[in-house]
Amino acid sequence: MEPLKHECGIALIRLLKPLEYYTAKYADSNYALSKLYLLMEKQHNRGQEGAGIASVSIRQTPGHEYMFRERATGKDAITTIFSAAINQQQHPSPDDPCTTAFSGELYMGHLRYSTTGKSGLKYIHPFLRRNNWRAKNLCICGNFNMTNIAEVFDFLTSQGQSPRMYSDSYITLELMGHRLDREVERCFIEAQEQGLTGKDITDYIDNHVLMENVLRTTMPHFDGGYVMSGITGSGEMFAVRDPHGIRPAFFYIDEEVCVIASERPVIQTTFDLRAEQVRELMPGQAIIINRAGHISFPQIIEPLSFTACSFERIYFSRGNDQDIYLERKQLGHQLVTQVLNAVNNDAAHTVVSFIPNTAETAYMGLMEGMREKAPAVRTEKVVTKDIKLRTFITESDSRNDLAAHVYDVTMGAITPDEDYLVVIDDSIVRGTTLRESIIKILNRLHPKKMVIVSSAPQVRYPDFYGIDMSNFTEFIAFRACIALLHRSGQQALIDDVYHECKRMLSLPDTQLENPVRRLYKQFTPEELNDMMVDLLRPSGVTTPIQLVFQSIEGLHAAIPNHHGDWYFTGHYPTPGGIRLLCHSFIDFYENK
Repeated sequence: MEPLKHECGIALIRLLKPLEYYTAKYADSNYALSKLYLLMEKQHNRGQEGAGIASVSIRQTPGHEYMFRERATGKDAITTIFSAAINQQQHPSPDDPCTTAFSGELYMGHLRYSTTGKSGLKYIHPFLRRNNWRAKNLCICGNFNMTNIAEVFDFLTSQGQSPRMYSDSYITLELMGHRLDREVERCFIEAQEQGLTGKDITDYIDNHVLMENVLRTTMPHFDGGYVMSGITGSGEMFAVRDPHGIRPAFFYIDEEVCVIASERPVIQTTFDLRAEQVRELMPGQAIIINRAGHISFPQIIEPLSFTACSFERIYFSRGNDQDIYLERKQLGHQLVTQVLNAVNNDAAHTVVSFIPNTAETAYMGLMEGMREKAPAVRTEKVVTKDIKLRTFITESDSRNDLAAHVYDVTMGAITPDEDYLVVIDDSIVRGTTLRESIIKILNRLHPKKMVIVSSAPQVRYPDFYGIDMSNFTEFIAFRACIALLHRSGQQALIDDVYHECKRMLSLPDTQLENPVRRLYKQFTPEELNDMMVDLLRPSGVTTPIQLVFQSIEGLHAAIPNHHGDWYFTGHYPTPGGIRLLCHSFIDFYENK
């Protein structure tokens, strides 16, 4: 119902054969560029604010460009950047007619959703750090959000650096670029000790830079969820995953290519592969392809508790992954008993539907379970998305009236005042669309009762590892909890949690805990559900409404291998997450 801005998408291709090989075999001189386009289009769900690509040609000679980049903003960014790349190939620069743009061995692409509120071309990946030494040129992109960027910024400035922008992307680029400079200098000294001079030193550096050294001295500085990837001017390519495995990364290797992307089915469909042919990068592990095409998998950081993001499985990743598809069906299937209780087991007068479109798989699982226990239940396409709301009208009453028409209902789908209407969504986060649109339009059907089902548990806590959910007041579950605390005269507890959050900020990492969890312990999930209904009920709607959420136990049963549930439970995997949680609650309390 409420699209979340979320994890970005990455795509990398390293050709392992000479360029002529692909032209001869596939009759496509742009084989890698074509594949990169597919990888990015099939991950369009991961970012529609902007996109960028970069390419490196290892064989290019001095005096000619060897590192190319294109970026664009907006929902049509992918088309824009690939059109620009092809145009550069067909119309070489008059100053450098011998250079074929975006014709190389290394390719990298990125799709962006902002998690910081910052927008514009300068925030679009890949980020490029130029230098006259090929090996010191660095281009990075990633799916990440760093929770301790202030500390890293202080570290850089204490060494005399002066980053041009205060953002995790640029600060990461500068820190990694600084470490790459040191690695090049190590190779330079090594080459001199061997008696090499002039261009021989340059060739030695290009062939002996170890990205493993760069990553080992860069990534331990960061706290957060990330898959960081990059290419260098000398032909190194890499991707590294955070030690908790919060953000996903998959890869495929054969004798022709090495491919890396954020989702498994994207690689499968682009290269026509079986699921078992695509492997997952492990927590704290890197995949590095050097200039010669040698591939290694060094452990950059020791793996910690595996807390891969469960929201990837519930909502963000494409549902055509074979495991995610089954997990989402199971999430729906597990809600059968709760739904039947909500409709008083009156299956003959129950209509089940879903709120488009990401909840359809959970809906299928719910219906499979309902037909096993209550075969008389009916299913209808009740809700359809009608228009995209435009914000050119600024008066709030007019805006709200438009919002109420974003969705529409199928008239006659239920018997008025007799049928229970059950609709399932994948998650209920802010509740804005429910209040301003969904409940109002469902009420036009005059059901006996509305049962609104979430295949995910109550979202109670902010996320600081990549999802656009960092403010407590955004969450309808949190607002319900605060309303219940006020109603029960527990302001003193809110005050106490505020002071505890302030105290946490002065403690070492080993002593950090989440004080906000104390607030939720005062109430049952059902009490929170009832208060959410009170907060979400539009004026004039009298139809009985019940919310049904997935349980934490049900989440873990359906998705047993992805334990990242901090937005539901408050169990943050890193110290930086807890510190930002405390800052967020302090901001709420102080009305910032």
